[in-house]
Amino acid sequence: MGAGIAGHTAASYLRTWLDKTHEVVVVSPQSDYNWVPSNIWLGLGLMTEKQVTFPLAPVYSRAGIRFEQTRAVEIHPEGSVDIPDPHIVVEKRVSGQPAERSPINYDYLVNATGPRLNFDATEGLGPGKHTVSVCTPDHANEAAKDFLALVELMKVGQRCRFVVGTGHGMCTCEGAAFEYVVNLEFELRQHGVRDKAEVIFLTNEYELGDFGMDGAFIRRNGYITPTNIFTESVLAERDIWSITRAHVRKIEHGRLFYETLAGEEHELTFDMAMLLPPFAGVGLQAFDHAGEEITSKLFAPNGFMKVDADYTQKPYEQWKAADWPRTYQCPAYPNIFAAGIAFAPPHAISRPHTSSKGTPIFAAAPRTGMPSATIGRVVARSIADKLTGKENPLHTASMAELGAACVASSGSSLFKGTAASMTVFPIVPDYERYPKYGRDLKFTTGEIGLAGHWIKVILHYMFLYKAKLLPGWRLIPE
Repeated sequence: MGAGIAGHTAASYLRTWLDKTHEVVVVSPQSDYNWVPSNIWLGLGLMTEKQVTFPLAPVYSRAGIRFEQTRAVEIHPEGSVDIPDPHIVVEKRVSGQPAERSPINYDYLVNATGPRLNFDATEGLGPGKHTVSVCTPDHANEAAKDFLALVELMKVGQRCRFVVGTGHGMCTCEGAAFEYVVNLEFELRQHGVRDKAEVIFLTNEYELGDFGMDGAFIRRNGYITPTNIFTESVLAERDIWSITRAHVRKIEHGRLFYETLAGEEHELTFDMAMLLPPFAGVGLQAFDHAGEEITSKLFAPNGFMKVDADYTQKPYEQWKAADWPRTYQCPAYPNIFAAGIAFAPPHAISRPHTSSKGTPIFAAAPRTGMPSATIGRVVARSIADKLTGKENPLHTASMAELGAACVASSGSSLFKGTAASMTVFPIVPDYERYPKYGRDLKFTTGEIGLAGHWIKVILHYMFLYKAKLLPGWRLIPE
């Protein structure tokens, strides 16, 4: 279920590793694959939608994968009175007609549905309301239109204020917001209107550079530097003002209201605001054989699927790297796995904070990009080995044992631009293995320069090539 980074990766490897006696089925309401990291460029008019998407049906047809463009709404892991085998229920909606529901049986199920973009968590947040987004190609196209329209107004002398960041106190993907704001500032200079613009980065992070990973210490030019200093310097060099520890309560036309961790309430006017929403599960329901609902057995309250993590509620000081899942197998039903954003984290990575008014304000754990793809591949390997009778078939990909690279690049050409490049290992800090910093500083680094920008541009084309399953795609790492 799902054809994003995790689901598409899992299906592609399953089809490669299994013979034709096995059927691989992808269920997704989306007709196109979207390389989401490049929506940043789409959202500023630097790329077209065709450059960041491609149709899934021809790729799956060529690969021998059955593609069902429909939305999964229910899981029946024990079957039902009418259908004895485990199955999901999918729903197709045609305008003006009742929804059509039908079952799809499975032997193994991978939940890679990704998130529901919970714009409703903040009044007035999101496309069609008072802010823009780059979460989907449609959203990014609208953001680009708004941005370019304001550029034209600035060219004739109007001053504009841009606010970029998180639209709720419990958001994730601060890295994407950071990348968008440095790209936006770069493009204002390219259009020759930087002197007419005020750019503000508004975030729920306790300190800049938290990125939902509790920050990090990076080795740079022979020095050990905390990521808050690294990130502050990137914004300061570009004259971008920042607001941290903020929860956006409400948004009206051209004005937003936010609360700080200190319990203070403020207003901020804007001409354009790109604020990311918090994530939630997509709302799948689960039922046992008798038809009794067992959704809470499979899913956490936020709608993400429970896997082999330690979900015990405990203080921050007792959180451990070992709490995080390793196999992504559902404890209640071993033939179900969850990959990418669809799995429920055991807790945040960053220290939780609550305002004096009782509002939680801290970054949620990121699970996108490299982790999603790696988890998708590992889950596929586990299923393939189970089906082929291998001993010890479960493979692991704990985020406390995985590294990740993030390249926040400005500009989309090879000749103009720069990038802030970071690597961290592991993603979830492990203070038992690395008592001083929680991470291995040999592999936790940060650099700023043109080389990282080249890498970002190359990765765009390389990962789209891989996703299209073109010759040699498996040679490109996740």
